[in-house]
Amino acid sequence: MSDTRRAFVFDMDGTIVDNMSFHTDSWITFFKRRGKDIDADEFFRTTAGRQGKEIIRAHMGEHLPDHEVLELNAEKESVYRELYEPHRKTVTGFDDLVEQAKLRGVGLAVATAAPNANIEFTLDGLDLRRHFDTVVGAADVARGKPHPDVFLLAAERCGVKPENCIVFEDAPLGVEAARRAGMRCVVLTTTLPAEAFAEFDNVIHIASDFSELTIDELFPA
Repeated sequence: MSDTRRAFVFDMDGTIVDNMSFHTDSWITFFKRRGKDIDADEFFRTTAGRQGKEIIRAHMGEHLPDHEVLELNAEKESVYRELYEPHRKTVTGFDDLVEQAKLRGVGLAVATAAPNANIEFTLDGLDLRRHFDTVVGAADVARGKPHPDVFLLAAERCGVKPENCIVFEDAPLGVEAARRAGMRCVVLTTTLPAEAFAEFDNVIHIASDFSELTIDELFPA
């Protein structure tokens, strides 16, 4: 890996796009169909960044066979895409920051817990995939966040050392995953307030959207 190359690693849901409330609503719908009520705020705090299969097993039983988990997760994600599609757009300032990064030679990666269908829905639906050197999703790693796997694989594919990566996240489990990967993190308060991230020593900046950030601030010369 290069000692000098730098990279931005973006979480997708809640970071590139402000969609986490739609994910939570789709989970609420999914569980309500099965007679289960969930608290939206607590659910987000404990699950954002985890893979769908991990969430389903945690709430419905570790005994479920793989094929049933896949079918259940596909149902939930179908509900999510139907809810969110009319609202699909990038967070303010994202496109400008990405263009700045490309001009400065900063590597760009996506590291998400989303399944391939949702990655396609978001990145291809908004014509964003062309910007990135690599996209790492749930299908590429065994464990979701707070495990660091997805961030470490993104760095490896970019040929950048973890300490030269800055992660963009919106959820505590994602910030913890970045910490375990040895990466600094920028938090977007699209879903939770700044105080929700007070415990993390790897957070270097907290912003409401990307328009508050510059390359020079994040990667000083």
